Amino acid sequence: MNEDMMNQVASSLQLSFNQVKTVLEMLESGNTVPFIARYRKEATGALDEDQIREIKKVYDYEINLKTRKEDVIRLIEEKGMMNEALKNSILKCEKLSEVEDIYRPYKEKRKTRATTAKAKGLEPFAMWIWKLPFKGDVLVEAQKYITDDVPSVEEALAGAKDIIAEIISDHPANRQFVKKIMLDGQIVTKEKKSHGDDNKIYEMYYDYHEAVKRIVSHRILAINRAEKEKVISVTLELNEDYLLSALKKHVLRNRQTIVETIIEECVNDAYKRLMAPSIEREIRTELTEKAEDQALNVFSINLEKLLLQAPLKDRMVLGVDPAIRTGCKLAVVEPTGKVLAIDKIYPTIPKKSYKEDKDKTLDIIKKYKIEIIAIGNGTASRETEKFIADLIKENKLDVSYVIVSEAGASVYSASPIAKEEFPNFQVEERSAVSIARRLQDPLAELVKIEPKSISVGQYQHDMNQKKLSEQLDYVVMKTVNRVGVNVNTASPSLLQYVAGLSNSVAKSIVKYRNENGRFENREQLKSVPRLGAKTYEQAIGFLRIEQGNEILDRTSIHPESYHLARQILDALHLSEQDMGTKKMEEAIKTVNQEDWMNKFNVDQYTLEDILNSFIAPSRSPRDEYPTPVLRQDILKIEDLKEGMALEGTVRNVVDFGAFVDIGLKNDGLVHVSKISQDFIKHPLEKVNVGDIVKVYVEKVDLVKHKVSLTMIK
Repeated sequence: MNEDMMNQVASSLQLSFNQVKTVLEMLESGNTVPFIARYRKEATGALDEDQIREIKKVYDYEINLKTRKEDVIRLIEEKGMMNEALKNSILKCEKLSEVEDIYRPYKEKRKTRATTAKAKGLEPFAMWIWKLPFKGDVLVEAQKYITDDVPSVEEALAGAKDIIAEIISDHPANRQFVKKIMLDGQIVTKEKKSHGDDNKIYEMYYDYHEAVKRIVSHRILAINRAEKEKVISVTLELNEDYLLSALKKHVLRNRQTIVETIIEECVNDAYKRLMAPSIEREIRTELTEKAEDQALNVFSINLEKLLLQAPLKDRMVLGVDPAIRTGCKLAVVEPTGKVLAIDKIYPTIPKKSYKEDKDKTLDIIKKYKIEIIAIGNGTASRETEKFIADLIKENKLDVSYVIVSEAGASVYSASPIAKEEFPNFQVEERSAVSIARRLQDPLAELVKIEPKSISVGQYQHDMNQKKLSEQLDYVVMKTVNRVGVNVNTASPSLLQYVAGLSNSVAKSIVKYRNENGRFENREQLKSVPRLGAKTYEQAIGFLRIEQGNEILDRTSIHPESYHLARQILDALHLSEQDMGTKKMEEAIKTVNQEDWMNKFNVDQYTLEDILNSFIAPSRSPRDEYPTPVLRQDILKIEDLKEGMALEGTVRNVVDFGAFVDIGLKNDGLVHVSKISQDFIKHPLEKVNVGDIVKVYVEKVDLVKHKVSLTMIK
């Protein structure tokens, strides 16, 4: 590994050299990001997963930058055009784009007007003009280049101008100057004469302008989408007269010359034909990349919060997948996730009596002692909710219901994973099961769905899909390992995200479990085929065994620290059976951690983690999150009045606000300006997906069925 690069990474991320070196060496040795973050805090200074990943990302970029600099220097040297000043300019570059700007004039070009002119032998004539002669006659000079390929003085001059225009366009300083002026311009959008935006989704951009430097991420992505759908045209407007005048002065370098008019024409051509289109594309690309990064960041945070939603443990749930013509599918799911019954009712089809549907649902609720009904929020959700709410009220049932997001449920239901899990179920029946399980354990169920299908972001389908998939897979992996996985109940879909485990090893664990019965301790996992020593080391701390024969296996303590954990228990004069008790908590309060670090020759982080596990053996980050809002009665949009106070769940957070489920078919929007009395740049400063918030009705649009909310009383 390159020490200079490590120093640069440390400097750019404001970390120590040793932190960067340690992380990179550990990653190279086959350690995973979650393992390093959780079990090697003493070596990294307690860097988290995001910091560890960023170190690798920045280091790889620096290595690529160094390699590209070397390649460009070699390529220019091979042309015999390298000098010390040029070499130093390349070596000083801090971005790949800067290296490419310097290399542009020396790059082998595809066929252009300039390369065609050079092929006709006009380069010497162009160079004569480019030297800005004080005297002489351009037309006389042009006569020297008349050939069969260049039959006239006009063509010789035109070819020379093409060469000079390309020289002006390729010069890094000229491009930087033009880009700076363009960045001070405005993005302007205009409605096209004919388009398919009948619902006026993009009406805001039919006649819109905003400063390039001030335009926010979600508007960039919206403009891109509207342009792609051929609804609007997009241009970048600026003071061209000032730009061309300044560029001409820069090229002429205050020299008097007989070719001033020709140079002015070349400057105009270089800008309008070569520089403006490419630099505008460059600026639009940079804006898009920046907007995508912002959208990806928001999506990542939303997904993490969604996956960390508190599970509704030990509840018998009835999952309902609403529909109209094909009926509502019902799935009875016990607390372990096992499906006990599948059925169907037709409460959303207009008919004289719904007695049969009511009786069937009531029988299921009573027979299986249903405590909560999970209703999907798709087609006919509103009608189904009314049916369930009326049933609860009429029969005075001690049952609540929750509207559950169906995002991605249809993707899961038709997937190979769902077919393998429920080969004899119809697609809609699998959806009903998934809806129920999402309530019981959101993380375990949502990992079965491609992350980008979960819909907790903005414009995810317009983004770089490879970048999106990589980031979201990382978020799922980070979340799964923070929570930990019960190895005796986890599906292969969940296990594959555990540090060190691949999809094939995850399947091997489940196969072994099915053939040999539940795991009684972590040690038994060493017998699983294809689960080697390194994989065991990386994964085992994140795999939990409840009700096994080793109590420490319930905790996040790594087996490598079991000996130390037992020494600490002895010093506390307590046993493993005391873990999680008030007695343990009181005993740990008396510990002088600094003394014990010396006594047991242990670092602060490992000691704290062990003591915390003794206090709460089964602690999970999800314990800190609120459970869903349970309802028993339906809310209609007609019931809403301005100023009415409601409780709701944040379903999605975007740059311009938060969407809150208040019990209606459509979520209400709290604009970013209505989230807090204090100024905030982004809604994520105050709210996250899954938060239970108090909101007030600000405006109700009965025509569009939209509700504007505020969190400011």
